[in-house]
Amino acid sequence: MPVSKAHANWNGDIPTGSGQFTAGGGSISGGVTYKSRFEDGPGSNPEQLIAAAHASCFSMALASTLAGAGFPAESIETDAAVTLRPVDGAPTILKIELTTQGRVAGVDEAQFREYAEQAKANCPVSRALAGVPEITLQATLA
Repeated sequence: MPVSKAHANWNGDIPTGSGQFTAGGGSISGGVTYKSRFEDGPGSNPEQLIAAAHASCFSMALASTLAGAGFPAESIETDAAVTLRPVDGAPTILKIELTTQGRVAGVDEAQFREYAEQAKANCPVSRALAGVPEITLQATLA
């Protein structure tokens, strides 16, 4: 399997400085500032990248889980929301909320939720984020 790589830089102090990141050989890039991370200002932030990685990984894991059970998905759409709050004075990711909806023939709502929980447990990004105190999942069929 290939090694995934990214690059980031930061210039200046935290309140007034800025940074840039690239990944995917430059196909993914963005700028980061204090305001984009902590004040809902324009630009990107690391938590958005974590959310994108988790939503993508989970969707793939769920598609794989369903296909392995004989229910290939027509589509899976997943949103991820990452909550960053101060804990003991340090910014900390406290919660990730996954919301997924699938179009899958032959599966009822309860089965879909069961497969979604399996995917959440086996998704490599979920496992990497195991230190996050709360990762929730809401799964529904379209």
